[in-house]
Amino acid sequence: MATTVSARTSKSDADTLTIAMTGDIMMGTTFPTVQLPANDGRDIFRDTKAITRQASIAVGNLEGAVCDSGQSTKGNGPNSYSFRMPTRFAPLLKDAGYDFLSMANNHARDFGDEGIASTECVLTEQGIAFCGIAGHQESALVEIDGVKYGICAFGHNSYTLKHSDLNLVKKIITDLRQKADIVIVSFHGGAEGKAHNRLPYGQETFLGENRGDLRNFAHFCIDNGADVIYGHGPHVVRAMEVYKGRFIAYSLGNFCTPYGMNLTGISGYSPVVKITIGTDGAFRGGKIYSFIQTKGIGPRFDQTNSVAKEIKRLTEADIQGSPIRIDSKGYITLEH
Repeated sequence: MATTVSARTSKSDADTLTIAMTGDIMMGTTFPTVQLPANDGRDIFRDTKAITRQASIAVGNLEGAVCDSGQSTKGNGPNSYSFRMPTRFAPLLKDAGYDFLSMANNHARDFGDEGIASTECVLTEQGIAFCGIAGHQESALVEIDGVKYGICAFGHNSYTLKHSDLNLVKKIITDLRQKADIVIVSFHGGAEGKAHNRLPYGQETFLGENRGDLRNFAHFCIDNGADVIYGHGPHVVRAMEVYKGRFIAYSLGNFCTPYGMNLTGISGYSPVVKITIGTDGAFRGGKIYSFIQTKGIGPRFDQTNSVAKEIKRLTEADIQGSPIRIDSKGYITLEH
């Protein structure tokens, strides 16, 4: 089953499409104490929404439940790491230009089935597509300017559609390939924290959990018909790759997480990545827009482009024989 969002207008050329991608979004929390940004959150996307609004489609990861009540599934202590965004904040996501948000992560069920149901309800009210929870929406179909985007999302938790289940991954992508012009895959995976910004080969294990063999997963998705892949989960940025002409961002890190997360150093790096693809899904070029988070405020422009420089460094270190080059200002180009 797929959610379908009605068409809207974007600014794109006839033969190209632009996709804006961001990492984890948690706009403040009311649990275990109220920690919400000033002005009821209306300024948190101030510096970024011009980019996400103007793309053909904007996608991200919703890290937590959007609900006003419910029991935490992770206890009531100060270190429970249960994230509960108030439902009145949901319009901020639409105002920022988001068309799709992944729910396949380890915070979507912080407030149980009640939290999931509330989140799905408010996203539907805002016209934002979603998927990723097992037994709920397997995928989403978003039509913008007559272009159909098929989107799916995978995670590592028991209640998510798992990226380790390659038979399921193939089935969902194959189904979307038959319905959509462009197929986008979101994944939540990888070990967490500053020590895990490098992209390893093979399976990652963290806190006793299988967090995925992410290189293999991303390549498998493209081999089976995906056009664009964006990842999140490590809370830091990771390398980017173009594989068989298709774009992969292995981790976009924290994006808008003003409370409840470590934002020091590279943990506060918050890129918006906007790429241009052909209508056939092939990567044409892109740009990493650099932002840095400040506690309680959200992402703000980084005039030094340190975020883009970090992704450039990681890509050069971790992706051998890459056909893309990233410059110090964040522009991503294909080598010919």
